[in-house]
Amino acid sequence: MKRILTLCMVIVNGLAAAQEKPKPVTLIMNVRVFTGKDAAPFNGNVLVTGNVITKISAGPIPTDRSMNTTIIDGKGQFLMPGLIDAHYHAMFANIPQMAAITKDFGFVVLMAGNNARNTLMRGFTSVRDMGGPIFGLKDAIDAGVTPGPRIWPSGAFISQTGGHGDFRLPYEIPRAANEPLSYSERIRAAAIADGVDAVLLRSREQLMAGASQLKLMAGGGVSSVYDPLDVAQYTEAEFRAAVEAAENWGTYVTVHAYTPHAIQTAIKAGVKCIEHGQLADEASAKMIAEKGIWWSLQPFIDDEDSNPKTGEGREKQLEMYGGTDNAMALAKKYKVKIAWGTDALFDARVASRQGARLVAMTRWFKPLEILQMATRNNGELLALSGKRSPYKGKLGVLEEGALADMILVNGDPIQEIKLLEDPEKNLTLIMKDGIVYKNTLQ
Repeated sequence: MKRILTLCMVIVNGLAAAQEKPKPVTLIMNVRVFTGKDAAPFNGNVLVTGNVITKISAGPIPTDRSMNTTIIDGKGQFLMPGLIDAHYHAMFANIPQMAAITKDFGFVVLMAGNNARNTLMRGFTSVRDMGGPIFGLKDAIDAGVTPGPRIWPSGAFISQTGGHGDFRLPYEIPRAANEPLSYSERIRAAAIADGVDAVLLRSREQLMAGASQLKLMAGGGVSSVYDPLDVAQYTEAEFRAAVEAAENWGTYVTVHAYTPHAIQTAIKAGVKCIEHGQLADEASAKMIAEKGIWWSLQPFIDDEDSNPKTGEGREKQLEMYGGTDNAMALAKKYKVKIAWGTDALFDARVASRQGARLVAMTRWFKPLEILQMATRNNGELLALSGKRSPYKGKLGVLEEGALADMILVNGDPIQEIKLLEDPEKNLTLIMKDGIVYKNTLQ
C-alpha cells in the first residue's frame, strides 16, 4: 500500500511539473549597459528569465536551446533601467481640471487608461502616484487589462479644510456631521480631515485600500483656491497621527510643502519625504540632509511647459517658480537624497512631455546625475514603502536579481540627454516585468 501511495505521488508530481509552463527567457545582446549606478556604460549582454534579470556579462551568455530563448540584437545601443517618475498623478495628468470634476467618472478613468499606456511608451515603467482615485487603474494594469507603468499608489491625498486638497465650493461649507461627502471625496481623490482623530481615520482608510505610502498637504499650493503659498497646514500632532499609522503598516508619509514652516513641521513629526520645497531656506535644507529625508524635486520654471495661471494663481505660480533655482542649489549644497518627478497635472501636452521635463533638469544637474535620479534614486525611494510595496523586487538598476524593467535608447543619453524628449523616435525597446511592449529593432 505504501509503495502504491508513493508511486501515485510521483505520478502526480510529475504531471504537475509537466503542466508548469517554463519561464520565458530573453537574451538582449550587443548593447551598452548603463546600470543606473555606475558612471559609464559597458559593452555587454543581459539575460532575462521570467521577469528577473538573471545574468549580465561583458562576455557571451550561453543559453539553453531547449528553453526557446528569444534573442534580441541591441545593435550597440544604450540599455538602461526603465525611467521612474516619483511624483505623478496618473488619474489627472492628461485631463483638464474642469473635466475631472464635472465629467462622468467613467470618462476620467478611460482618459487615465489611455495616458497610462502612453506613459509606458514614453519609457516610464514605474510611477509613484501622489494622489488620486488610482486603485482601479493600477489593478487593471497589473491584471494585464491595459498596458501601463507599475504604480505605487498613495490613494486620496489627505488635506485639512481649506488646504491644498480641498476642492469644495464655498456653498458646501459649513458641512454638518451628517452631510454627505463632496464629489472629490466620494471618488476618493481627496480626503478632508481636521484634527488628530480624523487624520488617523483617513490615513488608515488609504492603507486599507492599498496605499503604498501616504500623501498629506502641509502647505499652500498654486492650483488650489483657498490657500496662499505661505499658509502652513496641519499641526505637528496631526502629521504625527498619519506618520504613526503609516509606520504601523511599515511605510511612510510624504508631504506637499513649499515653505520652511511647512517643511520643518512635517519633518519634526517623522515625515520621510518632501515634495517640491521650492521656498525652502538654508535651515530647512540642512534639516532635510541631517535627518536623511528624501527631497522630491520638480523643474518648476516659467518655460514652454509651464501651465500659466491667471490673477492670484499666477502670482502664486511666479513666487513658487522664483524659488526653484535656490531649492536646487540647496539640495546640491547639502547633498540631500534627491528624487525627481514631473507633477504633470490637468494638461495633456505637458503629460506627453515627461521626457522633456527630465531633460529640463540640465539647468541644474549633469545628464549622468539626472539619469541616476530617474533610475537608481527613484528606485530607492520606491523601496521606502517596504512590505507595502505592491511589487516585490529591486527597481531602478540593471543588476542580477533586479526586476526586468529596461529601455533601449538609440544613442547615448549621457552625452545627449535630449534623446529622451522624443521617445517614439529614440526608444527602440521597452520592457516591463520581462515583457516586451515595444521593439523596433527587427
